[in-house]
Amino acid sequence: MASFKLLLLPGDGIGTEVMDEVTRLVDWANGTGAVSIETETDLVGGCAYDEHGEAISEAAMQTAHAADAVMLGAVGGPKWDGVPYDKRPEAGLLRLRKDLELFANLRPAICYPALADASSLKRELVEGLDIMIVRELTGGVYFGEPKEITDLGNGQKRAVDTQVYETYEIERIAAVAFDLARKRGNLVHSAEKRNVMKTGVLWNEVVTRVHKDGYSDVKLEHILADNCAMQLVRAPKQFDVIVTDNLFGDVLSDEAAMATGSLGMLPSARSARRTRTACGPPCTSRCMARRDIAGQGKANPIATIASFAMCLRYSFDQGELADKIETAIAAVLDQGLRTGDIAQEGCKTVGTREMGDAIIASLNSAS
Repeated sequence: MASFKLLLLPGDGIGTEVMDEVTRLVDWANGTGAVSIETETDLVGGCAYDEHGEAISEAAMQTAHAADAVMLGAVGGPKWDGVPYDKRPEAGLLRLRKDLELFANLRPAICYPALADASSLKRELVEGLDIMIVRELTGGVYFGEPKEITDLGNGQKRAVDTQVYETYEIERIAAVAFDLARKRGNLVHSAEKRNVMKTGVLWNEVVTRVHKDGYSDVKLEHILADNCAMQLVRAPKQFDVIVTDNLFGDVLSDEAAMATGSLGMLPSARSARRTRTACGPPCTSRCMARRDIAGQGKANPIATIASFAMCLRYSFDQGELADKIETAIAAVLDQGLRTGDIAQEGCKTVGTREMGDAIIASLNSAS
């Protein structure tokens, strides 16, 4: 039996609610006899700031380094709007990405057949949608220096964020995208802004070379990031794998989420290598934007449950268990169960725990 250590970082607000469902899925996975997953729980985000004065403690970082994978919840909320910038809840996520070298963010956008009408786009545009967005996660404008606001006097200020990429950063993220495409539709779109940004020029050049040197069997299309955003709304099913930088990846993956019906449907994995992956729901700050439902058991846990499936697949090499969870999610949606964010006429609206119950029941019935 394969044994793994999993660190759970529920975070704030609805993060704790959806992570409770992951712990139940861990119990299910352990009960199959295929794996033994030992979990440990710690703080990240606003709750960590309240306890330690930092968005993530040194002890939690040490545990993360020792773990085989990390599951992230949601962070932030208005309570911490006034904390110093470098101690804001999101700083904990940025440190995890940087210190664990989680350079590749995998964001699948899949439209389940039962949710095709829940999308803001027409059914014919999204039914059967299956996109993988590969976002570079540890470089670019989020980490570039200088990053500062300077007082110029006379009531004027200047803000600077620096977009920086080096060749090796682009090479490794491109390789991830091409490798994934070989297992999918064998098509990669590389999105950048080479028409106005020097980093886009380098990105285009390096991706082209990586493709020529080792992945010429994969079809490569270059696309400007703004056009990519438009095409995701116009005809999203033309895409298979999209590889892009940190900033554009943040925007494009959120946009793709709405084609699936809800941000609550979009799982995520951040990876450096198979044994060091942080998996979690998408757009953690946007999860906290639903602070109106925090503590009420109304949050959609499907993205977090699907992220655990990605953890099983990419961190633990347990593809069969991952398949079972993804099949159970689809089965429950086919049964007409919905959380409030994906509620549809004629379907039953349930809460966080009820959705978890249904998924686990589906898993048990299929055993």
